[in-house]
Amino acid sequence: MNANVTAGIPRQAAHLVDGSLYVFRAWHSMPDEFHDRDGHPVNAVHGFTRFLCELLEKARPEHVAVAFDASLTTSFRNAIYPAYKANRELPPADLEHQFVLCREVTAALGIPVLIDHSYEADDLIGSALWSLRGHGLSSVIVSADKDFGQLLGEHDEQWDYARNLRWGPAGVHEKLGVMPHQVADYLALCGDAVDNIPGVPGVGAKTAAALLSHFGTLDDLLDRVDEVAYLRLRGAASCAARLREHGEAARLYRRLTRIALDAPVPAEADALRRQRGDAAALEALCERLRFGPLTRSRLGALADS
Repeated sequence: MNANVTAGIPRQAAHLVDGSLYVFRAWHSMPDEFHDRDGHPVNAVHGFTRFLCELLEKARPEHVAVAFDASLTTSFRNAIYPAYKANRELPPADLEHQFVLCREVTAALGIPVLIDHSYEADDLIGSALWSLRGHGLSSVIVSADKDFGQLLGEHDEQWDYARNLRWGPAGVHEKLGVMPHQVADYLALCGDAVDNIPGVPGVGAKTAAALLSHFGTLDDLLDRVDEVAYLRLRGAASCAARLREHGEAARLYRRLTRIALDAPVPAEADALRRQRGDAAALEALCERLRFGPLTRSRLGALADS
């Protein structure tokens, strides 16, 4: 894992940004002292815009897109499993409004915005990465979310921007104990509390990694579940019993943890090429959001770059 990004990332790598994550981070980290000209809070917009400016200034990507979640309750996963993300509170109305404004700032900077009511930001990023790979482009996923590990190919990277950490496929194994192609199976087994996916009872992260190291895939594990009792695992016999009881549930959970690669994203790589910013739209947003002179200057410079 490389914690040093001072050398920068090659311009030819497409940067795919988990926009919703960074809006939420800005919402929680920025003081509630920023208001637009109508008096509405815009602290998340100010924080997100600063993040986006800094990212563009550092990386200077030729291909870039920012993906946003349209809703916490409308993705195809909710139809499969109604409890999916049911543990999360819905964003307050003030934050919902700020999400719209963050998308407006992104688009005004000439950056393609990806959003869909049936697919989450993860799926849009995964589908864009898959499409770009077909055009010979590598990708950098800008996010701290562990789910994205399943997408990383040999030449791809994930960039946890806030912690200044970057890693490729080997870093996924270092973090989780499994290879990228096993991440969805791993999360189906041990669960993901953030998304309200319970996993198989009693199967924690280390056990899930050990099982996949031995069997390779969730399907092979469940097909050969009788062998589990003979592994050198603590509580191997009871683990085998739980896998027999909850095997079909684990297969269901994998439908939730697997990032879709067929979400509606542009098929051509040039559709994700950064365009010249819309100076008039940016100026109007600066007035409306009451951006300070430094942010206005940065936006203006980036619009022309």
